[in-house]
Amino acid sequence: MQLPWNALDCVLLDMDGTLLDLHFDNHFWLEHLPARYADKHGFTLQHAKAELYPLFAAQQGQLSWYCLDYWARELDLPIVGLKREIMHLISLREDAAAFLQALQHSGKRVLLITNAHRDSLSLKLERVELAPYFERLISAHDYGFPKEQQAFWQALVSDTGIDPARSLFIDDSLPVLRSAQRFGVAQLLAVRQPDSQKGPKDTEEFAAVEDYRALLSGL
Repeated sequence: MQLPWNALDCVLLDMDGTLLDLHFDNHFWLEHLPARYADKHGFTLQHAKAELYPLFAAQQGQLSWYCLDYWARELDLPIVGLKREIMHLISLREDAAAFLQALQHSGKRVLLITNAHRDSLSLKLERVELAPYFERLISAHDYGFPKEQQAFWQALVSDTGIDPARSLFIDDSLPVLRSAQRFGVAQLLAVRQPDSQKGPKDTEEFAAVEDYRALLSGL
């Protein structure tokens, strides 16, 4: 895959499912948290999932979906502590390291932009050393809007001064990519397989990264 690197000044990278294997997050929300919720209330796992999954679906695309404080209040559970119980599952995609190293020496601005709550971001950084590769690590919670909303992108430009027309953005979420597209981000890439334990996904109208090392040509 040949990108127009000469026309790009800034690279914007998502974290979960883009640089980090999404298996940790999927396992936490779909299996581990329901199991702990079931333990707390004396439910079966099936009953807990039937209660929790609709609650999760109702918040998707909103900042509350990504907010650990929100879920700690709603479920009366120590969400960060429960994440720590399975933090050994947090891992960098094996093809991402070479890409991050190349970007670090490219002279381009490289920013991490994630919907993850700051507590979640901190937990990931305990396991994977991402910070040295980035000029900034930005959480949508810093701005008060998720990446699905145009207000996030307006705040990002105001805060960082990036030029969307000279930027590349990679994310595993199609609604987020569509939001960036509406805002005018020039180059957009999805991720073919965000979760190593699941098969490839249909990225619909977006070209997709299958191996980050394929992006290095011309960088």
